[in-house]
Amino acid sequence: MEFGQPDKVIIVEGTSDKRKVKSVLKEEVEIICTNGTISITRLDELVDELAEKDVYILVDADESGEKLRKQFKKEMPEAYHLYIDRMYKEVAASPMNHIATVLLAADIEVNPVYLEQRMN
Repeated sequence: MEFGQPDKVIIVEGTSDKRKVKSVLKEEVEIICTNGTISITRLDELVDELAEKDVYILVDADESGEKLRKQFKKEMPEAYHLYIDRMYKEVAASPMNHIATVLLAADIEVNPVYLEQRMN
């Protein structure tokens, strides 16, 4: 791992997912967008690039998200899979406090203000 580079990486589908997740985070985490799909070539590059990092997969609870998750399970079996509640369907549509809870459960530091929302 290079000095100054985060050792945790979250892979999401789109830029709106990336913005949502980034706004909840308290620690520095690299967020990579697949833009909904990922080529085998890019997936192979990611496997090599992220070999020494903790990788988290956070995709939508829909057909395309599950297809992407399946690819990552096959190519990166050591990655941690994070799940949003199916009722929200999309990461970007999930409430901030829900995203915070999902990330916190994976030992990722989040801004506590989003956890306080859950308690009220």
